[in-house]
Amino acid sequence: MLLKEIKDIYHKELDEIYPKEEVDSMFYFMIEHFLGLERFILAIDPGVIITKEEEQHMFEGLSKLRQEQPIQYILGETTFMDLKIMVNESVLIPRPETEELVNWVLDDLEKSDESIKLIDIGTGSGCIAIALSKLNPNIKATAIDVSKSALEVARNNALVNDVNIKFVQADILKTTSLGERYNIIVSNPPYVRGKEIGNMRNNVLQNEPHLALFVPDEDPLLFYRAIAQLAVDDLAQNGVLYLEINQYLGADVKGLLKEFNFSDIELRKDIFGNDRMIKARKPA
Repeated sequence: MLLKEIKDIYHKELDEIYPKEEVDSMFYFMIEHFLGLERFILAIDPGVIITKEEEQHMFEGLSKLRQEQPIQYILGETTFMDLKIMVNESVLIPRPETEELVNWVLDDLEKSDESIKLIDIGTGSGCIAIALSKLNPNIKATAIDVSKSALEVARNNALVNDVNIKFVQADILKTTSLGERYNIIVSNPPYVRGKEIGNMRNNVLQNEPHLALFVPDEDPLLFYRAIAQLAVDDLAQNGVLYLEINQYLGADVKGLLKEFNFSDIELRKDIFGNDRMIKARKPA
């Protein structure tokens, strides 16, 4: 079958669900992953024919996309900070906004040659701890998560990316101590309120782990409160806290950190102009 005919079928089946540009992108991801073909192949050779076996991969992927399964879960991987990160339904799919948080940490450490002890709270796929460890060899990272299945994914990603990270299974809401002092605590905890579900796409709601997404409407800062309390005790002198946040709760998180007497609090917007990350220094 002609590859361009399959592309036409993708648009016929998916244009009613996704924007056309997104369908194009998903089609190209599919041919790169399953067929080993570059995305510009049809521009060079419109007459490309694929085998029956290759057709099967493409149509199985199409069926899953019609069910609104995320392309990253279908492929079993994604890219984060130019690193390959394996993903499945046990972990959130890494977002570009989280890359901005990682870059903030890396920029702050750029001129330092000191060894940095860092802990990533709620690590999920491990993308934050792995990227930081890979891109700054001075970082010695620990990563914790409540989910055993998420930690299995994270450990595999650490192996794939050849970084040494200590992984710990723990419920941050029931943890009274991190066990040692860290120079940096970084976290992208659950922060989506139930009232915001209507703004979310089905491919997120129906596939990504709710445990890693949602917080009660009546207490949306519960994870930030738990992290702040641990940071007061377990950040080293002049230690720094970096958090990804709900874009609607920037002022609330900032106020919470002030209550815990954190200093040098900086709220930063993402590339879309939303309050998305915050940094604070341990109180003296």
